[in-house]
Amino acid sequence: MSAPLLAHSFGQVYRLPVPVWLYLYGACAALALSFLVMAFFLTADTKQPSSITNATRADDEPARASRRSRLSWLPAIVGTSLLGLCIASGLFGVAGPYANFSMTAFWIVFLLGLTYLVALVGDVYRPVNPWRALVYGLERLWRGFADGRFRYPERLAYWPALGFYVALVWLELFGDTGPFSLAVALLAYTAINMVAVGLFGARDWFRYGELFGVFFCLIGRMAPRVVAARGQGVSWTWRAPFAGLRYMAIAHNSLLLFILFMLSSTAFDGLHETQLWRRLFWVELYPAVLSGWVGNNPIAAFPVLLKLYAYWNTLWLVLSPLTYLVVYWLFVAAMRWVARSERSTAELARRFAPSLLPIALAYHVSHYYTLLQTQGLKIVPLASDPFGYGWNLFGTADWWQRANVPEPTTVWHVQVGVIVLGHIVGVYVSHAIALEVFGGRWRAARSQLPMLALMLAFTAAGLWILAQPIAG
Repeated sequence: MSAPLLAHSFGQVYRLPVPVWLYLYGACAALALSFLVMAFFLTADTKQPSSITNATRADDEPARASRRSRLSWLPAIVGTSLLGLCIASGLFGVAGPYANFSMTAFWIVFLLGLTYLVALVGDVYRPVNPWRALVYGLERLWRGFADGRFRYPERLAYWPALGFYVALVWLELFGDTGPFSLAVALLAYTAINMVAVGLFGARDWFRYGELFGVFFCLIGRMAPRVVAARGQGVSWTWRAPFAGLRYMAIAHNSLLLFILFMLSSTAFDGLHETQLWRRLFWVELYPAVLSGWVGNNPIAAFPVLLKLYAYWNTLWLVLSPLTYLVVYWLFVAAMRWVARSERSTAELARRFAPSLLPIALAYHVSHYYTLLQTQGLKIVPLASDPFGYGWNLFGTADWWQRANVPEPTTVWHVQVGVIVLGHIVGVYVSHAIALEVFGGRWRAARSQLPMLALMLAFTAAGLWILAQPIAG
């Protein structure tokens, strides 16, 4: 009897063609086989660069370039205009999230669509970054504004970007966000960016502190196309997919946690909606622990329990990257012991962190890609009526009004394929890094046995979460 499934990308009950454990065995077998192939055939890169590049240093950032060359004004105008439209439609448009331009434009087109575009063609967010455009617009009026007043503190590192990331995911999952509250959040984020640039300067803030700059730069490292500096200009070049991860430096533990949160937040998003997770709080934790405090009558205690459940979810969202860090750290320590490496566990953990990015991207795609199909297309009619006033500015207000529900079997098998492929790429990147770090082929292969076990665990956990029925 196959297990019931209500996968997180669609809302109808669906039963798997075969039991979920067969998918887990098959996925893990494919991953193990790919590891054996790489151990025998993958060799060190003879054309490796002379140094490891900073993870969030833009590929198109020349060492010496004028501010004009660092900002293409046409993309910047487009980005700033779309930010302004999101804020304006949120403040003055209708309250309905599906009839207001801001919700679909920000949550679906920007956070999902742009992520996948950046993974394909490189960090195209950087030239359209509206906050960067606003900064250099202010620079024309206030000379020296983009230079800042103080040196960016080294100990601050990527902690601001990580804090914004946690806040963004919390807002998405638990913030009950509508168009108006989203507009207020975007205004607040804009003000924070302007103040931070005024204090620390545009170069350091957009490299370390601005959430989307850090996020899309990491995603862009996986792209097969990249913009490279050529004097005062830039040119497009090609490289092997995911090649940008092999020689990428993770300079600080805060960026390691940022990458781990890319994994853990998506996994938590799927897990917290399942019957298992809700049963853990309402059926297991409440009678055993909370009933002595809030009372044994669940109806009378429900208002208090509802608040406690919100705190419970927030706590585990914040703790999720730390949980992943503990697991990841243990496997890296095992890798260090197997390889007899003189490098510290912390150094190895940061060095191998780029191998987690393909898995994070795979989780992201498998959980959310159908939203582009179901809601992302609605941006076309919403562009003609961004405020929900009944306009038809471009003649597209009546397009694609019917619901586009994906076929469950297709969705499930795409999810399985994407997760397996993401972990195979993660194994490849990890093995390629091991060849550079540990030298000999067999020493590198031996060192990757703990990492293979970690990838197998991530694969099984990712598919298991997707296969869990969600709570009604």
